[in-house]
Amino acid sequence: MSDEQAWRGDWKVRLYERVRELGYDSLTAFAEARPTASLVALAEELGADDIAGVQVFSGLVAEAERSHRVTRLVRGQLVRELSQRLPNGWPAVLDESNRFDVAHALARWSTYTPETHEKRVDQVGDALLATPPPPGWRPLGPDDELLLMLLPDEET
Repeated sequence: MSDEQAWRGDWKVRLYERVRELGYDSLTAFAEARPTASLVALAEELGADDIAGVQVFSGLVAEAERSHRVTRLVRGQLVRELSQRLPNGWPAVLDESNRFDVAHALARWSTYTPETHEKRVDQVGDALLATPPPPGWRPLGPDDELLLMLLPDEET
């Protein structure tokens, strides 16, 4: 896909038309049906030639803000990043290579965090590194027990 194609015309209308064509009433419902898919994979499913991952995320943030579920979105994005960077789950040993993979996942997560949640995301990342989850831990959705403990819903 070229960046030019994704941004031509009214991409928001195009994005939501594709979501509805697939039988979903919201972008959130579409994304939550694929909790471990990357933003790029979600975009490709909606339109490999004219939808970009950043557009999907922008729509998800807008919906999360309207429904006061931004924290859930943030947890869900961590699930996506961990699924992509740690496909076999949390490493048993944080040696140099594994520490890099974990740091990469956490850094990617941080880049997709709304400003309102940046501090909490930093705290969660620090907590995961200080007290790692069990080896093989691989959250499959935003309602994972450990994620809910680390990043509970506190919407205002």
